Order: sequence, then structure tokens, then C-alpha cells
Amino acid sequence: MKAIIVAGGHGSRLLPLTNHTHKTLLPLCGHPIIDYALATIRSAGITEITIVGNRFIEKIRNHVGEDVDYVLEVEPKGVAAALQLARRGNENCPLLIWFSDNITNLNLKDDVVNFSEGALLLTREVENPEAFGIAVMENGKIIDVIEKPTSSSGNLAIGGIYMFDESFWSRLDSTQDSTNFSISDITKQYISEGLVRTISVGENTWIDCGTPESLLRAAQMVEQGLFTMRGGSE
Repeated sequence: MKAIIVAGGHGSRLLPLTNHTHKTLLPLCGHPIIDYALATIRSAGITEITIVGNRFIEKIRNHVGEDVDYVLEVEPKGVAAALQLARRGNENCPLLIWFSDNITNLNLKDDVVNFSEGALLLTREVENPEAFGIAVMENGKIIDVIEKPTSSSGNLAIGGIYMFDESFWSRLDSTQDSTNFSISDITKQYISEGLVRTISVGENTWIDCGTPESLLRAAQMVEQGLFTMRGGSE
């Protein structure tokens, strides 16, 4: 399995903090957010990592180093375009797709080792389902995903951390031109074929750091010991 960290876009939800740096380089109790993501990915045994970054990609490179691959997103054109930039070198293998403002202290090693086909999604209950892709469950199985619902569709949000099998790129090709494309357009294909497994992880093991409020919450959780950086650092 290889990993792609999607770190493009404008970081608009965190303005003005992201006027002069990338959101993944914002500090979270002494370590940039991206350190938490990389620690989890590496502790899962994944060594080949690609980061798709925006105009601050050199700042990310200077911090992370040269043991990962970097791809520049010259102009933000959405999730599909950003993923396509990372396609070279990441085909014909399972993928861990990681949206960079997410962190988790879930140990993914067994899931990576045992992954064979389909897709794996992380979920947890949230208080603001309108800000997330929401999993629709029936008899314990996921049957649909509704992106940022405006009406009550449950509150089981899907985190920005996904595992996909080798068919990911062909599925992306078939859906990337759809109106208002989101990663849910791909997961829905897997769901319709009965190829999705979900892990409900709880708030303490996955959080989106993409807003000032959630970044503060993440910092509080790190301080409380609910999040630790895998590999021994806190």
C-alpha cells in the first residue's frame, strides 16, 4: 500500500492563519499537524508517500524532508484534479488517501496488512453533520453516503482518511467530471458493489483540524493525552 496526502486547496477555513503557511504546518502542541499524519502512516508500515501541495509545498518539503515525493498543485481545481496529479507512481497498488487536515491515533497497521479489496472508511458521530459526508447505515452496513446533508440523514460522519484497492483510479476517471465532485462519488461505487467496510472510531481517534474550532479541540485532546503521536512523541 502507498499513501497520498492531499494538501492542496486554499486553506480558506483557517484564514488568516493560512495566509503565509500551509494549514498542515500549523502547530498542534509543538508539532505541525502533518507530523501526526505522517507518524500514523509510517507506523502502519507504509513507506511510499506522495504529498500533493499548494504554493506552500516548499515549506512542507523543508519541514518533512526528502523521503517522500512532492507534487505541486499550481492552481486549485478540486479534489479530483489534485488526486490525478499524484497518479504517476501510485497505480496498480492499494492506496491510503489522507486529506491533510485530519489526524487519528487509530493504529492502522493491521488494517493495512490485511487489506485486500474494496474500500475502508473511518466514521464517528458528529454534532454538525452538515459539514461532513454522512454514512447512511442499515442493519449495521453502509448503504449510501450523503455529502453535507441539509436534512436529517444521521450523524455518522466519514473521516478524510480512506483505503482503496487498485480499482481506485478507474473509478476516479469515471466520476471526476461529475458536477460538484467529491470523494463520496467514488465511495458510492464501492458501496453499491458491497465492497465497503467501516470502522466507527469515536471522537477520540479521528478529528478534522480544518477549522479554528476543531484545531483548538484537537489541541485540547492532545494536551489531555487523548491524541499522541505514534512513534513515542507527544
